[in-house]
Amino acid sequence: QVQLVESGGGLVQAGGSLRLSCAASGRTFGNYAMGWFRQAPGKEREFVAAISWSGTTTYFAASVTGRFTISRDNAKNTVYLQMNSLKPEDTAVYYCAADKVPLRAVVTTIQDYNNWGQGTQVTVSS
Repeated sequence: QVQLVESGGGLVQAGGSLRLSCAASGRTFGNYAMGWFRQAPGKEREFVAAISWSGTTTYFAASVTGRFTISRDNAKNTVYLQMNSLKPEDTAVYYCAADKVPLRAVVTTIQDYNNWGQGTQVTVSS
């Protein structure tokens, strides 16, 4: 098991930026792909971005491609989501998650992850 704690959410105006962090503890962080998901009120949880265990491969949802980047620091057991050019439709609770299988490349479905953080609220005002 791994424990995940997100931080960095908040209120920002459209066009602004935020950087989310997800600190991990427990099992060997560096062996697992990580992902970010988000859930807006009344909507299903959706994939946002993922990064492979080594950090060499990343993948993004079409809605955030070109605006968001994902990175990880395995020495600090932390994964980041840099969000630029934020839009009101990016408003959601953002969750980080850890892959259930070690040493995989990026995975994008909720079922691939078995450890979730508590979420951090991101609100983008127009």
